[in-house]
Amino acid sequence: MRLDLRDERLKPDPIARSPFAKDLGFELLEFEAGKAVVAVTLIDRLKNLRGVAHGGLTATLLDMAMGIAVRSPAGEWTPEGTVTLNVHFMLPGQGRLVAEGRLLKAGNSVAFTEGEVRNEQGVMVAKATATFKIVRRSPSPKQMDSDGGGSGQS
Repeated sequence: MRLDLRDERLKPDPIARSPFAKDLGFELLEFEAGKAVVAVTLIDRLKNLRGVAHGGLTATLLDMAMGIAVRSPAGEWTPEGTVTLNVHFMLPGQGRLVAEGRLLKAGNSVAFTEGEVRNEQGVMVAKATATFKIVRRSPSPKQMDSDGGGSGQS
């Protein structure tokens, strides 16, 4: 599924709402239930002293992709922020970097994600896992009636 800006969860686009992400030049390429793809093209101010992607840029790209992937497709919860972020840097990032974030599981108060960054050749540059604080929305009275009183049991 391609990015559909008519999707209510993207109004406004999460990248557009983040001055930090906009300043870094992040682009939201794809967003669907449990998955987001975010890209950045390296420019000089985003490079470290060795002339490759700064590690903080790579980590932020992963955090952004995984954070967007956490958004509930059915509006069951809202993400509140990153709790943990563990990044493994494998190769120096160069050129255009593309991060894919995936939701693995959403519990009662945290969501678990994974992601990776690849370069223009499709080679993995970094891999990460993260947990995000989420706040579950209370079921509406209509939802409670339809599931037998909201017990959560089938």
